[in-house]
Amino acid sequence: MATFTDYLWFNTTKRQEFIRITDEVAAIVKKSGVTEGMVLVSAMHITAGVYVNDWENGLIADFQVWLEKLAPAGLPYKHHQTGEDNADAHLKRTIMGHQVIIPITAGALDLGPWEQVFYAEFDGLRRKRVVVKVMGE
Repeated sequence: MATFTDYLWFNTTKRQEFIRITDEVAAIVKKSGVTEGMVLVSAMHITAGVYVNDWENGLIADFQVWLEKLAPAGLPYKHHQTGEDNADAHLKRTIMGHQVIIPITAGALDLGPWEQVFYAEFDGLRRKRVVVKVMGE
């Protein structure tokens, strides 16, 4: 079995952003030469996530509203007693998930008809990265 590792870097311009990364992940899979296997895509920061879902602006806006209801910014979280101010970002990341595994078939991402890969940033405005680990033959 072959393995190949690469990284995606992000410099977000807002505290919270959702970025479609399907094409970047597909390019890394192609570069790896793996034709049958899987790819792990994992956020390397505890306030960011990776998920697979539909690429539709209304749905992305719905995620943002839903997450804000579940983990509102500005509450007096115990985490803030450490000097941090991003407890809501940690909680939002946990809800959305931090990584996905996607099958590779015939050298391409084997996603459903509407599925796309996204990077979800919940405490941005600084440089962050995602690891992409391709495994297979």
